[in-house]
Amino acid sequence: MPRTAADRDRAAARTIAEHAATARKAEARRPEARTNPEPAPGTAPQPRLARARARSPRTAPALPLTFESYVRARGAGLLRTARSLTPNPYDAEDLLQTALAKTFSAWERIEDHGAVDGYVRRALVNTRTSQWRKRRVDEYSCAELPEPEPLPATDPAEAQAMRDAMWHAVLRLPARQRAMVTLRYYEDLSEAQTAEVLGVSVGTVKSAVSRALAKLREDRELALLR
Repeated sequence: MPRTAADRDRAAARTIAEHAATARKAEARRPEARTNPEPAPGTAPQPRLARARARSPRTAPALPLTFESYVRARGAGLLRTARSLTPNPYDAEDLLQTALAKTFSAWERIEDHGAVDGYVRRALVNTRTSQWRKRRVDEYSCAELPEPEPLPATDPAEAQAMRDAMWHAVLRLPARQRAMVTLRYYEDLSEAQTAEVLGVSVGTVKSAVSRALAKLREDRELALLR
């Protein structure tokens, strides 16, 4: 018997409501001993800084063709992205549910399912930062995310503590700057991609990130650890 629109809505609602639990279970099954483990909630994610301007093209992975299977496959990663935009894990889950609800409403209109990640990411940021699109700022050159002094490779606990301190400093930035730094240096998006996600100009991204990096360099708590 064909599924009605109401049936599909109920199925999607169940999928959205269950995604957080599924994501937590998936993370719990991950082996603890990994070369590059995913950060636990409240722990700083690993920054993936661009060491050179020339980058190979980012290739989107093949994605399932149904909304339910997409959420099951990508729920954990999307939840980590939501957590990078807000320090409160409950707010992150609410944020992701809202973004997924918007995605479900537009699912039939999304012709390229390989671009769904970008659609959800834009929905996450737009939901979180709708109040940001108010003014135009001057362009400044964009520097790299400031890094603490190198630590011995034999002391992973101290290195993780330093990464946590950096992440907490990022969380202290104004919301607009925090989202841009997160997308640029933790999600590893280019300036153009960050601008597209936020719906602003590349110049705005350069300016806001430059100011954010200046604040991080002057952060007193980070200065004590250098």
